[in-house]
Amino acid sequence: MADLTSRVHDVLPSVLDDLESLVRIPSIWAQPEHRDDVRRSATEVERLLREAGFARTQIVEAGGAPAVIAHHPAPPGAPTVLLYAHHDVQPTGDPALWTSPPFEPTRRGDRLHARGAADDKAGLAAHLAAFRAHDGNPPVGVTVFVEGEEESGSPSLVALLEQHRDELTADAIVIADSANWAIGVPALTVTLRGLADCVVTVETLGHAVHSGIWGGVVPDALTTMCRLLATLHDDEGSVAVEGLHHGTAADIEYPEDRFREESSVLPGVGQIGRGSIVQRLWAEPAVSVVGLDATPVATASNTLAPSARAMISMRVAPGGDATAHLDALEAHLLRHAPFGARVTVERGEIGEPFTVDADGPAYDAARSAFRDAWDGTEPVDMGMGGSIPFIAEFARIFPDAAVLVTGVEDPDTRAHGIDEGLHLGEFTRVCVAEALLLERLADRVR
Repeated sequence: MADLTSRVHDVLPSVLDDLESLVRIPSIWAQPEHRDDVRRSATEVERLLREAGFARTQIVEAGGAPAVIAHHPAPPGAPTVLLYAHHDVQPTGDPALWTSPPFEPTRRGDRLHARGAADDKAGLAAHLAAFRAHDGNPPVGVTVFVEGEEESGSPSLVALLEQHRDELTADAIVIADSANWAIGVPALTVTLRGLADCVVTVETLGHAVHSGIWGGVVPDALTTMCRLLATLHDDEGSVAVEGLHHGTAADIEYPEDRFREESSVLPGVGQIGRGSIVQRLWAEPAVSVVGLDATPVATASNTLAPSARAMISMRVAPGGDATAHLDALEAHLLRHAPFGARVTVERGEIGEPFTVDADGPAYDAARSAFRDAWDGTEPVDMGMGGSIPFIAEFARIFPDAAVLVTGVEDPDTRAHGIDEGLHLGEFTRVCVAEALLLERLADRVR
């Protein structure tokens, strides 16, 4: 173990240099003006994998963003491990809000800050570190699959997996796109909530009218929308949509002071819902209003708005059915239309939740590798409130593979947010753990 750990430390400087080069590429597939940047990113990913020593590398597409597949054949009798990451990133938001430019990697303290520095170009960097630590010749077969549109919902992923099923088939799949429980505490993610969203439109008038002449009798669309959205939760803040699935979370304590610090809840603002914090975060449905189209305050006049739109995001508890939950949400919105308003629902994205029975030799190997990489700290089996819908597709298409969801993030990574950052100490441990995992899977998965 000592020799392998030492080799990881030897390759880390070059790995971090490569990571910094990758995050300078604004690979935002969701924004059409950056499509060429995504293609440039895929070309760079392919080059890095080829130069790392993979026997075969290729850029592939299935009507969407370019992905990269690299393959190192397994020694006789050894298993094959599929390592996943994605090279596309989220939009930055207002660059002026960043402490340093979002695509200029900047080290401050123990973090490397940039969009994609953690989510998820660091996932690819960890795969490179583990492969290089084995001098390009690990004791298992290694296939690397680096997707290019995960942040846009992976619309062409299933087609890619089906088209390249034979190349991607493996005994174990490592999805490096999640987080650890805390700095200094490793984790396997064993449950993920699913996702279903929609846009609801409320119409009350054929056109805008004077609020003085008609107010008090005619309902305006914005007030009506507020009343409709208020029906989504009860007085305690629990979701009031009928027919939703409720799961059971792992028995882990999440202290309120830590929760408040990591979530940035303002002083005096309370929690919503019932049950423990992890129960509500990992195993309960959640409904949030994430966007609203209405008359801006800056241009408002004393006029009753004829229509308003809102985007509603629902998280589906593990064990639930995302399509059925979106059906229930749509029925609720139509049933609770205030004042007889015209309510229409435009159905959006659906992603299924994920649950894994994390028992067996591959999971034993992972826990052993984590334990050693984190100096004896016992790893945690944790859930995630967020959604990674494609994991369910991997499990469906490769039912015989053990799916291990790992990650480079920590509670203060701020993925998708301003000043996203990679904790460099934790990243080192992640790289050591993955190098050890490749070694131990050779003995435990046959």
